Amino acid sequence: MANRLADATSPYLQQHRDNPVDWWQWSEEAFEEARRRDVPVLISVGYAACHWCHVMAHESFEDVGIAARLNASFVAIKVDREERPDVDAVYMTATQAMTGQGGWPMTVFATPDGQPFFCGTYFPKDQFARLISSVQEAWRDQRDAVIQQGAAVVEAVGGAQLVGGPTAPISAELLAESASGLAKEQDERYGGFGGAPKFPPHMNLLFLLRHHERTGSAEALEIVRHACEQMGRGGIYDQLAGGFARYSVDATWTVPHFEKMLYDNALLLRAYTQLWRITGDAFARRIADETAAFLLRDLGTPQGGLASALDADTDGVEGLTYAWTPAELIAALGEEDGIWAADLFRVTTRGTFEHGRSVLVLARDIDEADPALVERWRDVRRRLLAVRAERPQPARDDKVVASWNGLAITALAEHRTEESRAAAIRLAEVLADRHVVGGRLRRVSRDGVVGEPAGVLEDYGCVAEGFLAVHQLTGEARWLDLARQLLDVALARFGNGQGGFYDTADDAEKLVARPADPTDNATPSGASAICAALVAFAALTGETSYREAADAALATLGPLIEGHPRFAGYAATVAEAALTGPFEIAVATDDPADPLVEAAHRHAPGGSVIVAGAPDQPGVPLLADRPLTDGAATAYVCRGFVCDRPVTTSDDLLTRLKG
Repeated sequence: MANRLADATSPYLQQHRDNPVDWWQWSEEAFEEARRRDVPVLISVGYAACHWCHVMAHESFEDVGIAARLNASFVAIKVDREERPDVDAVYMTATQAMTGQGGWPMTVFATPDGQPFFCGTYFPKDQFARLISSVQEAWRDQRDAVIQQGAAVVEAVGGAQLVGGPTAPISAELLAESASGLAKEQDERYGGFGGAPKFPPHMNLLFLLRHHERTGSAEALEIVRHACEQMGRGGIYDQLAGGFARYSVDATWTVPHFEKMLYDNALLLRAYTQLWRITGDAFARRIADETAAFLLRDLGTPQGGLASALDADTDGVEGLTYAWTPAELIAALGEEDGIWAADLFRVTTRGTFEHGRSVLVLARDIDEADPALVERWRDVRRRLLAVRAERPQPARDDKVVASWNGLAITALAEHRTEESRAAAIRLAEVLADRHVVGGRLRRVSRDGVVGEPAGVLEDYGCVAEGFLAVHQLTGEARWLDLARQLLDVALARFGNGQGGFYDTADDAEKLVARPADPTDNATPSGASAICAALVAFAALTGETSYREAADAALATLGPLIEGHPRFAGYAATVAEAALTGPFEIAVATDDPADPLVEAAHRHAPGGSVIVAGAPDQPGVPLLADRPLTDGAATAYVCRGFVCDRPVTTSDDLLTRLKG
């Protein structure tokens, strides 16, 4: 018999609809039930592509005995962290405060008022069974101590979420210190930062690329180039179909945790695209092209949005779809090509993964090899992908998350192929038509139906930035107006009055604490995302009040950028654009394919705003009073609202951009 998750919009909750656990969705009714029964609450938080969430579900939540004990003594609430990042943030802060670490699945026991008194992550079945007994006994025999513990945790959580601390205005010196801090943490052998598990540092790479563009730092560019090469040749990158996995379990990028997330691939698409623009490297361009193709092919939904993720598991087995043995390569390709592919992709009889199987890596440079060799490699990839398509495939979390689709819009707009530009516009239409409801953003939709959860700050920032990217693509006033609408809501409803921001609106559901996390982790923080949109909006419109808001918010992030650069990558990326100006480039032209337009997009530093079109188009401030010169296309280049002399040749435009 299905439980209360049967009508959930979240694929993660749907995965648990047939558990014997009598799950509730997050709701006031669930807590009211706990108060009525006078029992504690189990809050279980995860997401659809999470491997250990699946393991704990199979071990414990599908066990009839465990379920009976939970149903008798608790109200059990299942939460999709991607659908309710606000709930996740509050209880993750509590989990980290109590245990010193966090992760998913997250397992929280709380009072009927939602105050957490015991927190953890994954528990094997035997440990979880003992934990249930311990919590039952504590609630029965030590109720006062449990409630005091919960109150203390809530106080600690509230303190951790305080905003209005020290500030540090953005400066060249501060960003130099941040770049130097990243350089010290670089893995010089394998690229990236830190050891295993190793996550793709996309936002740090974007920052270092912009830092290189502003300062000419060869070290910053080399850190990016090395990391991008190692990741793109590693097993974390799908060598057959494109797209990056969430992270590598080792320091060498060889064996991934196989889920593929929309946000990682959107941010990595931006990094590889910008690396190609700076260096002209064919490898970077190929990875960008294949990542864009992966987004549109494998994550596109019938209703027009992009799905959240592909699962880590296939039929409950990690890597089942992706790993190979030498014998399987020979069976798929024939002996000669199979042996050649095993050597190229480093597939050995010993294996790099489990059970003698290997994850494909690219053992040698191939992009600029002899054309006959390149064609053989492409043919082998096509044939292996066809064989792989016959294997069982990972499940897909097909909910559409507003902020992640916003990130994808910006990435596709920057990628600028015809297909990517068209896709960016389509995605923006989906968000505008489906996720903007009554002037406010909704967090998720699925199967074309928008969900109830309200948008959080990162949704407003990422979607506004995406709308501004589409305004630059199309020259249409609608997208600028929509971005203004979202930014005005963010400033009015999320601001703390001291330059900083909360992650939830002032009229959002009240939780035990109001989250305000400024750190950039898997995705940009809400504060970083809103700063990016504010800087771009001010540059596109000339309205300085939005730039003043951005500068004030960036100052609240300054200490984090300087002291903890690995957790401030997007904030530092935005700060580089702000310090650069950013460049405001208007190309007055009747021909969208004019060489000046291409030169601007190819050579403008990251974070620049660029609009091309006929002069004085209604609703396009950057083209106002920007005439053609003697009938010729003309580029107007400004920085920080101060403009240079107009130019009509690509060479002169490049001189302006390097000045």
